[in-house]
Amino acid sequence: MAVYQKELEFETRGKGTYEISHEVEALVRESGLLVGTVTVFVKHTSASLVLMENADPSARRDLEMYFDHLVPEDTDYFIHTYEGPDDMPSHIRMALTRSSEVIPIQEGQMMLGTWQGIFLFEHRRASHRRRVVVTIIGE
Repeated sequence: MAVYQKELEFETRGKGTYEISHEVEALVRESGLLVGTVTVFVKHTSASLVLMENADPSARRDLEMYFDHLVPEDTDYFIHTYEGPDDMPSHIRMALTRSSEVIPIQEGQMMLGTWQGIFLFEHRRASHRRRVVVTIIGE
């Protein structure tokens, strides 16, 4: 069993979903591993990862609007607002989604479904540099 690990960095432009499938797929190819799993982990508490439709951007926009509705900013009972009105909502949105995703690898390729993509889900309004650790285990 072999392990291959790298850290990627992504610049976001504020709230939204950013597809990172191609960058992760490139690391799977670079690893040379043919069968196993790839784990993608975001190292932040105000951004998350989602597997989501990658063909029609309106599906992702609907997801983003749903989270805006589900966890609105400027909620008067939030205490943790040191970094602004989107501070606590970003942490709650992260907690409701995922910090990591595990995708099987077969014949050196991620086994994502036809319309699936891996997305970094930025929950803050401002631009951020986000670090993502990719760990590939297999043979």
